[in-house]
Amino acid sequence: MRARAAFALAAGLFLTGLARDRVDDWVTATPLPPLALSTSVEVADRNGTLLRAYTVADGRWRMAVNLDQVDPAYIAMLVAYEDKQFYRHAGVDPIAVARAMAQALRNGRVISGGSTLTMQVARLLEEGTTGEMGGKLRQMRVAMALERRLTKDQILQLYMHLAPFGGNLEGVRAASFAYFGKEPKRLTPAEAALLVAIPQAPESRRPDRAHARAVAARVRVLARAVQAGIVPDHLADNALSEPVPHARRPFPALAPHLADRARSENPALPRHSLTLDARVQTALEALARDVIATQGDRVQLALVVADHASGEILASVGSAAFQADARAGFVDMTAALRSPGSALKPLIYGLAFDQGLAHPETMIDDRPMSFAGYAPQNFDRQYRGTVRVREALQMSLNLPVVQLLDALGPPRLLAALDKAAVAWVIPGDQPGLAVGLGGIGITLTDMVQLYAAIARGGVALPLTWRMNGNQGEGQRLIGTAAAWQVGDILAGLAPPPGAPANRLAYKTGTSYGHRDAWAIGYDGRHVIGVWMGRADGTPVPGAFGADVAAPVLFQAFARLKPRLDPQRAAPAATLLVSNAQLPQPLQRFRNRNETLDANAPTVAFPPDGAEVELLSGSLMVKVAGGRAPFTWLADGVPVLVQDRARSAVLTLPGTGFVTLSVIDASGRSARAKVRLR
Repeated sequence: MRARAAFALAAGLFLTGLARDRVDDWVTATPLPPLALSTSVEVADRNGTLLRAYTVADGRWRMAVNLDQVDPAYIAMLVAYEDKQFYRHAGVDPIAVARAMAQALRNGRVISGGSTLTMQVARLLEEGTTGEMGGKLRQMRVAMALERRLTKDQILQLYMHLAPFGGNLEGVRAASFAYFGKEPKRLTPAEAALLVAIPQAPESRRPDRAHARAVAARVRVLARAVQAGIVPDHLADNALSEPVPHARRPFPALAPHLADRARSENPALPRHSLTLDARVQTALEALARDVIATQGDRVQLALVVADHASGEILASVGSAAFQADARAGFVDMTAALRSPGSALKPLIYGLAFDQGLAHPETMIDDRPMSFAGYAPQNFDRQYRGTVRVREALQMSLNLPVVQLLDALGPPRLLAALDKAAVAWVIPGDQPGLAVGLGGIGITLTDMVQLYAAIARGGVALPLTWRMNGNQGEGQRLIGTAAAWQVGDILAGLAPPPGAPANRLAYKTGTSYGHRDAWAIGYDGRHVIGVWMGRADGTPVPGAFGADVAAPVLFQAFARLKPRLDPQRAAPAATLLVSNAQLPQPLQRFRNRNETLDANAPTVAFPPDGAEVELLSGSLMVKVAGGRAPFTWLADGVPVLVQDRARSAVLTLPGTGFVTLSVIDASGRSARAKVRLR
């Protein structure tokens, strides 16, 4: 009787308007609970598709949502079922309270609390009880205070965040993902009705545990929606036959490694927008799972896909499965330092082409030789004698590339990696010729970044995985002709057995001891890198990049798009000739470091680092030392061949930075980088 009297008294105040001034003051003085809600941190792809979400601090799923992100039919059903007078009352519905009071007086207990949506929001904000009289009075007071400070849409939005849906689900967006696997923007009438019904009794109506009750509750909501004219009869009939889910779906968990990195770098940001494409990420994660299922229980796989034109990463697969298992799937192998094996060779060849040391048709020796005590061997311990540089790269021979690196100098290779923003680690910090054969640590993402520079025509641009990321300006790594020559050679590689024959420029690599297997390739638009091995760095006997990683690379391109984009056309300055038509110093490679002497040629004018004026497209150059005839190159392209004079006028294509090289009759060379204006 005491409870009924208290309830009747509270209701009477609102119905009769007695002591209106006192009620006004009472509402005005209401202390409100915090209205700022913590919501799940979200990671989204380039199109706004959810990649991954995280629970709030207490383990609940509460996802940020605006009214325009929710199906209007759901909102209409909600108001019709829960609070028909929502847009007309001031927080408390006098008619509903009177009805509830009458029911309480008749039955001796509270049958219907007369709660408005605003009162429910008040209860959810304070996590209060539903049926106790003191709690009900508090809800009324807070509800009226909320109505004075918030708009109706703001109150609805609070409900959309706080409504309970069973277990650790709060809010309509979390429920829509958990029960339907989608955003609540477009719901069927059946889905909308279920989401209206569950919060009435979230634990006893959750479809994964009380399926029959959930079905019955949905029927009642649909009936009310038909009565209110929200859902036509024929759609309601269809909705009744639509199955109610029996289980919760997992929340999106794509790109877990990169999502974790984004969150750790900026934990205060509620939503992280990445350059990834959810479709591509999904396809590549499925590929990784499929491939690893046929491997040993410790073998792992990682993939990176990037648009080399923009430098944006479209997919980043750190492992085949994000879990603490024998494969150490929680380790992001796209960011792990590993030995690239032969995968670094294309850059060495590109630098050699750019410096005028070699041409794809240059003949070079593949034979046993020693470099100050360092005696490398080919992977198969066989030698091919004299081969074309093109063949040496395609067959991934070690002796030719070490000769080129010896002529370039390891510091020049490392400087190129620095220019490409590639982080590297060398054991013992002593750069030697072994760097060219994999004696260096580089991540998969950085290797993809390096190949993207070659694919882009020699301009290095850091890859980015955040939308609107500031990449800065690209740096010229090698000339356009040299970059094209490298790509043309790699595109001539035979594809793996069973793969389509196409113009994919790719290179494989296998590190010492079969610890890492690589395959990195590009077409006219995209670049993909594949790494396979064990996360702990132990060997995988018999694993070669060409055998295990290359087929995955071709499969990755097939899942990325139906056909490859064509490669770049050869730049106008590219020297497309046979070996016999090359300038004499380029016909056969000679390690010029072995013949350096006091009479070696030097570029006497213009000096290295100078800024000089280009007159009518011409530049005066001078060579000191060396033996005539001389060959002059600009950015690796011959511009004057077999000239016996020590002064010459070169015709150059335009202003900007250019690397001038001169080669004498003995094959000795010198270079100077200048700026033309």
